[in-house]
Amino acid sequence: MPLSRILLAGGAMTTLVLAGCATESTPENASGGGDASLAVGASFYPLQFVAERVGGEDVEVVSLISAGVEPHDAELSPAIVRSMQSMDSVLYLSEFSAAVDDAIDTTGVRALDAHHIVEEHTEAVAARAESEHDHEDGAAHDEDEAHEDEAHADDDGHGHGDADPHFWLDPTLVSELADDVAAEFAELDPDNAADYEARGEELKGELAALDDSFTQSLEICERRDVFVSHEAYGYLATRYDLHQQGLSGLDPEAEPSPARVREIRDLVEDTGATTIFTESLVSANVADSLAEDVGVSTAVLDPLESITDGDDYLGVMTRNLEALRSGLDCG
Repeated sequence: MPLSRILLAGGAMTTLVLAGCATESTPENASGGGDASLAVGASFYPLQFVAERVGGEDVEVVSLISAGVEPHDAELSPAIVRSMQSMDSVLYLSEFSAAVDDAIDTTGVRALDAHHIVEEHTEAVAARAESEHDHEDGAAHDEDEAHEDEAHADDDGHGHGDADPHFWLDPTLVSELADDVAAEFAELDPDNAADYEARGEELKGELAALDDSFTQSLEICERRDVFVSHEAYGYLATRYDLHQQGLSGLDPEAEPSPARVREIRDLVEDTGATTIFTESLVSANVADSLAEDVGVSTAVLDPLESITDGDDYLGVMTRNLEALRSGLDCG
């Protein structure tokens, strides 16, 4: 290995070890393909899922962040940084996990960034909202409704102005990622290009079926306001004509203000909501307290940043759909 690469890797390891305030992630061989043509890293679960499905036995997929670890604040171990030096590519979402961004920059490993999906969707939603506004008479109701649709693209009004990164909660955008991953693998391994394309198309078919299930199941519901602990569900809400109402903004660790809690309490009562949705990796204390106070139930709506053993993307999304159908009283 060239001396410059060794020094870079050493610098990355020193930086990551010193950042000891967050959970450390260790390497996990997600696919176990000993005879694989490619070795690929995936920064967190949704990207790992797509890489495994498209890559099949031809790609060894290594998860950079351990299962069950919240990826925003995870730190990478020295071992995983060293292993990145020999990977053919790393799949990641820039501006989502600072440790991964730093490791990619420092090691110089080839990487496929999914952030363009966030950018393109954000721009499309903003353009659509502006077009709708231009063709209306400027009524305040229409403007407020457009703002709700843009909740993941713009400042949410209570403490966080970044774009919502959780594009994978819209299955149609996961299909876009599958195309990107198939093209990346085919470029790196032309001999198996046809297999990558075929597996990508198979996955896209399953995602289309999942999208159809969401569309049909959520078409007729008693309520369309989804009350959540933090606003991770903008893509899902936009895709299926729901209205996300978050106690906190995009930052899952941010505590909602007393004013926001009162506002959500009033909205729950005004809309007749029966459920406040919480998450598995984020404290539900405020949501649980509010639900008890107003006499409604809580249910888990998983943002799918990580999974536990035995789960996969399609299974968790199906559970999310059932939770929404029950919580919104859908026919």
